[in-house]
Amino acid sequence: MRLTQVVPSLEARYGGPSRSVLALSGALARAGHDVELLATDPGAGEERVEGPLRVKIFHRDWPQRLCPSASLRAALNTRSADVVHHHSIWLRTLHYAHRAALAQGARFVISPRGMMSRWAWGHRDWRKKIGRALVHPGAFEAVHGWHATSAEEADEIRALGFNQPVCVAPNAVDAPESAESAAAAAHWHALCPATAQRPVALFYSRFHQKKRVIDLIDLWLAHGPRDWLLLLVGIPQDYTPAMLEQYVLRQSGSGRVQAFDGTGQPVPYPVASLFLLPSHNENFGLVVAEAMAHGVPALVTDTTPWRGLNTDARGWCVAWDDYPAALRAAVAEGPAALRARGGRAREWVLREYSWDKSARELASFYAQLRKGSA
Repeated sequence: MRLTQVVPSLEARYGGPSRSVLALSGALARAGHDVELLATDPGAGEERVEGPLRVKIFHRDWPQRLCPSASLRAALNTRSADVVHHHSIWLRTLHYAHRAALAQGARFVISPRGMMSRWAWGHRDWRKKIGRALVHPGAFEAVHGWHATSAEEADEIRALGFNQPVCVAPNAVDAPESAESAAAAAHWHALCPATAQRPVALFYSRFHQKKRVIDLIDLWLAHGPRDWLLLLVGIPQDYTPAMLEQYVLRQSGSGRVQAFDGTGQPVPYPVASLFLLPSHNENFGLVVAEAMAHGVPALVTDTTPWRGLNTDARGWCVAWDDYPAALRAAVAEGPAALRARGGRAREWVLREYSWDKSARELASFYAQLRKGSA
C-alpha cells in the first residue's frame, strides 16, 4: 500500500510521538509498504531516507503553536496515497491531511495520541472548541478509522461518541544497547553526581500539568526516603527545571530533588532504581515501556494502560489515592528486589511490544478500511 503518515513535528520537545511515529512508520516501510512520513519544523526543511522510509520535513509557518505549513499543504496536494494517517489533533496539519485524503480518495485515519482522554478533552476545553470549528473543521466526522495505542484509548474515543472503526496497535520499544546505556549512565553521573552515590527514583517526561510533576514533588518530600534522590528530567512546558528546583527550595526540600532539561540529553534510565509517572492520563506512556526495557520497575497511576505491571510483580499500577502507600512500599523493597522486578518487567515488555507487530496490526486495519469491511 501507498501510505502517507503525517505528524506535526518530530522534535524531541514534543514527547513520545516524535519517536513513536517515526518508529511505526519505519516498521510499516520494512514490511514492504510504500511509506512517506511528513512533518513540520521551524527550520528550512529537509529530506532524508531511513532504510526504506522516506522522511520529509517542511518549514513551519506562523503561528508556530498551530503548526501551519504552506509547503506541507502544497506537498500533500501532489501525493496519491491509499491511506493518509495523521497523528495528533487540534493542529493545522490535521486539516491538510483531511483535505488531501478527500481529494485523493484515500482512506483517512487519525491517531489522537492521548488527546481524547477525559482529562485532556476537558483541559482548556475552549481551545478544543475553537480547534474543532476553525483549525481542522470536519476532520473528525470525515475520518474512516481511528488508531488507538491502548484499549483504554479506544474506549475514550468511543465515549466521545465516535463510531468509526478503531484499531488498537500499541507503541513499542526496542532493547537498549549496552554501550549506549553505559555512556548514558556516565553522562548522568557526571552531570548529577548524586546519581552515582544514592538510589534514584526517576521522573522522565514532559514538565506538564498532566504529568502531576508538582504533586509528585510534594508526595516525595512527604513520603520519599531521605537517602534517595528524586531525579526529574523532562522537556520544559508548563514548568522549567529552574521553576521546579525553586519550588523544592520553597518546600524545604534542598538536596532531595534535582531537575534537568532532558532536551538533547541521553536517556536517564540507566541511573534509576525506580521509575515514577503519576499522570492524570496516558494513552500509552512510551517512557514507561522504555524504563522497563532498561530493567527499571515502574510505579504509575491506573489512568495509564499499564495494569499489567501488577501481574508477576513487575511493578505497580495504582489509583492516585493509593500512590503514596505504593511509593513507600516500592522504595522499602531494596535494590535487589527492585532489580528483580525490573528484570521481569523487561522480559515482558520486550516480548509483548514490538514495532513490527504493531505495524502488522495497523496494515491489516488499513486493508480492511480500503475494502470497506472494518
